[in-house]
Amino acid sequence: MRERGAKGSGSHQKKVLDEILLTPLRESEDDLEPPGEPEWDFVLVSDIHEMGSEKEIKRKKFLDELSKKGFTIKKIEDKKLFHGVRAPEWIFQKYQWLLRSPDSRLQSPSDQHNVPVTTRIRIVYFILHNTVPPDLEKLCDLMKKKVFETAFPLHEREEKKLFIKEKWARWRDICYEQPIENIRSYFGEKIALYFAWLGWYTCLLGIASVVGTLIFVFGITALSSSQVSKEICKANTTIMCPLCDQKCPFWLLSDTCTYAKIAHMIDNEGTVLFAMVMAIWATAFLELWKRHRATVVTQWNLYEWDDDEEELAMELINNPLHEPRRYQHSYFRSTIVILLVLLMIAVLIGIAHALVIYRVVAMALFTQSASEFIREHANTLAVLTGAVLHYFTIVIMTKVRSTPRALLLSPEEPRTFSQRENNFTVKIFTFQFFTNFSSLIYIAFFLGRARVQGSWCKRWEGWPCWDPSARPELLGHREGHSFSPWCHPSGCITDLFIQMATITILKQTLSNFVEYLVPWITHICKKQKLPKKKNTILGEEEEAEDPCKQWWLSNYQLNEVHPFSLFDEFLEMVIQYSYTTIFIAAFPLAPVLAFINNLVEIRLDAIKMVHFRRRMVPRKANDIGIWLQVLEAIGILAVIGNGLVIAITSDFIPMQVYKYTHSPCATGNSTALDCLSGYINHSLSTFRTRDFEPHMRLPAQLPDFARQGVTECRYREYRNADDYSYTAQFWHVFAARLAFLILFEVSVTGAARGQREGGGRGGSGELPPLAGRPLTACGGSVSFFQHVALCVKFIAAWYVPDVPQSVKNHILDEKYTKLQKELSTMEYSTDV
Repeated sequence: MRERGAKGSGSHQKKVLDEILLTPLRESEDDLEPPGEPEWDFVLVSDIHEMGSEKEIKRKKFLDELSKKGFTIKKIEDKKLFHGVRAPEWIFQKYQWLLRSPDSRLQSPSDQHNVPVTTRIRIVYFILHNTVPPDLEKLCDLMKKKVFETAFPLHEREEKKLFIKEKWARWRDICYEQPIENIRSYFGEKIALYFAWLGWYTCLLGIASVVGTLIFVFGITALSSSQVSKEICKANTTIMCPLCDQKCPFWLLSDTCTYAKIAHMIDNEGTVLFAMVMAIWATAFLELWKRHRATVVTQWNLYEWDDDEEELAMELINNPLHEPRRYQHSYFRSTIVILLVLLMIAVLIGIAHALVIYRVVAMALFTQSASEFIREHANTLAVLTGAVLHYFTIVIMTKVRSTPRALLLSPEEPRTFSQRENNFTVKIFTFQFFTNFSSLIYIAFFLGRARVQGSWCKRWEGWPCWDPSARPELLGHREGHSFSPWCHPSGCITDLFIQMATITILKQTLSNFVEYLVPWITHICKKQKLPKKKNTILGEEEEAEDPCKQWWLSNYQLNEVHPFSLFDEFLEMVIQYSYTTIFIAAFPLAPVLAFINNLVEIRLDAIKMVHFRRRMVPRKANDIGIWLQVLEAIGILAVIGNGLVIAITSDFIPMQVYKYTHSPCATGNSTALDCLSGYINHSLSTFRTRDFEPHMRLPAQLPDFARQGVTECRYREYRNADDYSYTAQFWHVFAARLAFLILFEVSVTGAARGQREGGGRGGSGELPPLAGRPLTACGGSVSFFQHVALCVKFIAAWYVPDVPQSVKNHILDEKYTKLQKELSTMEYSTDV
């Protein structure tokens, strides 16, 4: 087909040249593949070095070493020097024989079947990166020294057209099913499993999106009917305390009517139900994926595939005298890695603290602004701008993660690429998780609760550092003050909602736009640099050109890929999964946005891989690797996080305590009133203005309602008016929060366990190592400490391997000896 197209194009040009002057247009990239040429497995690119230079000598030694192994090498010179390499067939024959299954049709080494292109590329990639010339410098070392610039496999034109035909790599077919088998045959099993997992995740997100939309609509319908919102909107005589200690005015509770309505649109009974549903959904999703994965890899005959055995086979093919690399474990290196991880987490906590400082300072500045609009919405603007700043912090830390990547990987010496990738995944995911969620964790669990003692108020005037609990003469503090940014009287969940909504929307719009635009612009710019064909004038003969040249150039001009390119795609989706599950109680629309984003993401990744990037090296796999354990850990965090959001961040528990203990319905005073009537007044404490700190300064011009003099103001706490100590109601609410957290975890983990037992144990036939376990009544009472202990347990399990290295190496030696015998048998049969 390629040959016919090329010949047709040539005859057409010749016919036109007989008559007129012609300036032919360059063919499209898909028409540049050389006709009638045998396929080249890899292309090595280097600069044109001077004859006799050190780099030229090193390049020649490396290529000579490949020639000794039987590789065919083709050289093309342009602005760069290209070397196409093609491996001899005996290499693939050995591979097929060594890794044949017991029921294979290969009866003797001379039998041969076609080797898939993905397997050819994978084997050649391994040999290229493990070929050692006389100066003992491998390809990666030569690339660092600029002897070679890059090495890549070539795209296949017909396969690229098939992807378009199968409705995968184009925008207009966004809702079509993915051709997983075609993806596997072109990109390998690992990438095929990524797209299969992403499609499965997106499909089940559709169910969560419907439920989340219904919960959000329910909240909108209750926007004006909430008794708590009505009381806040009517509280035009309730004077609230200033938000800072320097020139911040008193304010009326009714000024925050809109803010209160939004809070109770999110904080309602439906949110609690949705949080439980999503925690169970996360478990169901993973268990169903395990079953689906098991079905797929069984069809591919990879269910019992052994990564170690394949790598040993390729090592023997490359060098029969090669000794396998041993498993190693160093407690010293492990300790260094743990310390580096803790260092990175400390840095991220410092960044989160800087965001807290920004929010406090911004709140004070907005409150003192000359603009009435900014003063009225000071808290909302502080939260919103803080969320935008956090988003840009995430973007920056994502771009600069190459430094922590080098620090975290340098002390380790993993035996295989898979082991190295797993170690890398856990550490970088931990780094990115704290980058993304540090601010959310602060807002959800510490905002309005942490008391930071010290001289902050003395250093930074205007901070909201007045606090009844910090009065030295009442509570015995000798010096300093404490500051704590207060939540709105309707709760902190609105702040969490704004933070999550801002970050999620920006990540799924602006980030995706940049993710597509940057590779597209880079691709277009590189495309313009491709050499144009010379104008052909009447009577002149066309200059002969190597048919491979344009095709190799067009592949070289595509964006570069690296071994962890797929890791970046997985990381993006797993972080999104975290946003969709961990704090879902504060943002029910997260599954809807994730579902829409994933429909775009599937096509975006497909277009990048097919059109904008060089071909990725296909890798064999029978699961998604360590990502499954990461997802299971996120499932546990989702149960903890949503339970804590409802119990601590939300006002759901205080309202229920009031409803059943102090409300008109509980006392029997009135059945005509709403059961939450009087809740706002009950949840606010009174502060006497004469007890303000000496440095407290009010603005020169007070609001009209405060000009007569204010003797008392209200603030959101459960404290006595005389000595500002906690009331009995505070302890009742505290006990109810703790009881709810226990019941929430017991019910969700119990439902998840029942789903696992009812749906089977997944593809592996074993319970997932990080899945939740049933909680006893005693265990539930210390659930938080149980999860902390669980994290410590897994760190200890990583630090002290359960299988000794001597046992692993013994098994490795047995596999190696077996493959050596198979290789000897093959060589003997061939000689005979």
